[in-house]
Parts: sequence; structure tokens; C-alpha cells
Amino acid sequence: MTATATTAKRAPWQAAIWRPEHVAAIRQTMDTTIPHAAAADLTPVLPGIDLWDLWPLQLADGSTALFDGWSVWLVLSAPALPDPDERHAIARIRLMSQRSRADGTLEWRDHGNALPDGLCPGSREWAGSALFDPATDTVTLFYTAAGFRGEAKPTFAQRLFQTRGGLTVAGDTVRITGWTTPAESFVADDAQYMLVTQADGVPGFIKGFRDPAHFRDPADGATYLLFTGSLKQGRSDWNGCIGIARAADAGLDHWDILPPLVSADGLNNEQERPHIVAHGGFYYLFWSTQRKVFAPDGPSGPNGLYAMVAKSVLGPWEPVNGTGLVAGNPADVPYQTYSWWVSDDLSVAGFADLAGVAEGGQIDDPLWRRAHFNGTPAPIFRIALDGARGWVEAGK
Repeated sequence: MTATATTAKRAPWQAAIWRPEHVAAIRQTMDTTIPHAAAADLTPVLPGIDLWDLWPLQLADGSTALFDGWSVWLVLSAPALPDPDERHAIARIRLMSQRSRADGTLEWRDHGNALPDGLCPGSREWAGSALFDPATDTVTLFYTAAGFRGEAKPTFAQRLFQTRGGLTVAGDTVRITGWTTPAESFVADDAQYMLVTQADGVPGFIKGFRDPAHFRDPADGATYLLFTGSLKQGRSDWNGCIGIARAADAGLDHWDILPPLVSADGLNNEQERPHIVAHGGFYYLFWSTQRKVFAPDGPSGPNGLYAMVAKSVLGPWEPVNGTGLVAGNPADVPYQTYSWWVSDDLSVAGFADLAGVAEGGQIDDPLWRRAHFNGTPAPIFRIALDGARGWVEAGK
């Protein structure tokens, strides 16, 4: 498989601006607060292994692929190091499966690393999305290659790649084999989007060209990839944006990189893991962000799930609830969970981060982080959407 891209195309739209006045208007209520996680829901599903960003294997229409009631998930993973912050330097994509028990809790099965050793062109594997074709049992994995294979010290360079493999589901076993050589989906144009090649950085404050998420438009069948980006011509160090590319062929091997959909220039550094859900005649563009990555001289929102709404993929986009906030962590445990994925049934999956830690309770110490980091899938919750409104409906 060979993926290629054209240079960025000009478009008849302008990026929607996530503005300081939107964020300043946030008034978090029960309707926009994620339920508290019970201690029993925070038990590691894989003791000794940290798990964080996760996404389901999806069909082209955005629904989750099911196999006798089980869904297949891709999850970032790493051995539980003495300092959990170091997990980003050795991350691998893990293959897991999940189903709901009668009591509403989740049962997980582990199937090992999704990609074979040495396949990734980076020094580690970061988040993306996965598409399943049931006619051929083929999985297309879109993901972020961080750094470069063989580098002596992990860098924060980010590139978008895709690879395909054959899925086998038999009894308790899930395997993807025959992965193709990863091909770079498209390259940052270094005119609208920054080419992210930095050697050093701190999680939360690096620049972005990562998190590819596929979306097929039900209106015309066009397929897009959303991604976390940074504006090349930003007026601030807080120059986060949500980028987009459109497939130029039915095989999804060629892409046209397009101008950004959303800009947070001057407001926020990272709009992470953007993805679109079509619901009720509207398009909802979701992303995750944290209070610490808002510009220090402006308003900030909670660690939470944010969204904009539009009547078409290319907008115009407006913040859901007039602010963008759909679901934030509870005020008394503001770091409880993070990095959410909204499925087509409006269930929301994330990972448990620092579930019992209060505001200001974080300590810059590896032993403290190890003692408090959960590193496991969080309890599922649900949201409801109605036009420009969105709210938390229930846990589990």
C-alpha cells in the first residue's frame, strides 16, 4: 500500500474560531459533569501494564464492529514504569476486546500488541483510529508514528501513517495479521500546519500533527481524516487547531490535505483526538483538552470533552452549548479521566488518569505519580445531543 498526498488546498470556508468568550462562559453543571468513578471501576484490567488512549474498530458508517457481542479496541499501552509519565516514550498499540456484562460492567480480553515489533517507522506508536471492511475482513489502522525508528533518544516528531491487516476472530482469540508496510498518509504542509519535528518537549505542551480519525460523510460518501494540529502562522504559542484531509480515491490511499476546521489560536495548545459523529441530522466534532494547556493569560475550561456542531462536515461550526464543553471532570476530582472517544450510540470511552486527586493535589514527583496514576479504561458514560445542545445523560 502506498499513501500519497497533494499540497494543502485552499477552501471556501474559514476555520471556526474557538474564542476566549466561549470558554469564559463555561458554567459547569451536573448536565456537563462526568459521573464520579467508583473505586471498583478503577481496578486495572491489565495489572502491570498502563493503558490510556483507546478507540474502537469501526465500520465505514461510524458504527462499532461487533463479533458475537464483543467489540474490538485499540489501546495505547506500556509496561508500568516507575514514572508513568515515561509511558509516552515507549507506547505501543494494544489489541483488546470488550463486552458488557449483565450488571453493566465491562469485561476485557487482551490480545497483545496490535503491530509486530519493528513495523512502525517511529520509535513508538501513538493514537489513531481503525476501520473494518467486513467484506474482506480487512482492518485499516490510521495512527501516529512518534519519533523515528532507531533514534537514540525519543523525540516528539509526529507523522501520520496507515497500514492494513487481516482480522481473525475465533472464540476467545482476536488477531490481525499480514500487516502491510506502513505508508505515510499525508505530510504537514508547513504552511498552514506546523511540521512537527521537535526533539524535546513535555506532554501537554508539545506541538501536534497526530491522532488521525476517519469519518465517512453519510451525505455523499466522502471519507476524511481529522487530526490534532498546530497552526504554522499562529499568533501565539497556544496555537492548537483541528485539521482535516479528504480521501482522493476510493481505496483511501491518496489524500488531499485541507485547511483547518477549527482554530484555538491564542486560547489553547491542544485539541486532542478530534473525531466526528453524525447524529440527528447534525455533525458533531469532538475533542479532548486539559485546563493546563489553555493560554495562561486567558480563560480556561476543565479537563473535558468538547465539541462543535454543524450541518455539514466543512461547517460552519459553532460551539456546542455556546461554550464547547459537553462533559468535564467533576470539580473535586478534576483529573479523574481523560482522552475520550464518542461512539455512534453516544457512549463515551476514556481512561482513568488521577481519579482520586483534588485540584492542586498534583505533586511533581515520579513516586507520587506512580502511586496515583490509574492507567486503565474508565467507566463508560453516555451523552445526549439535540441540535446545538449536548449533556451527560448517564454513567455506564
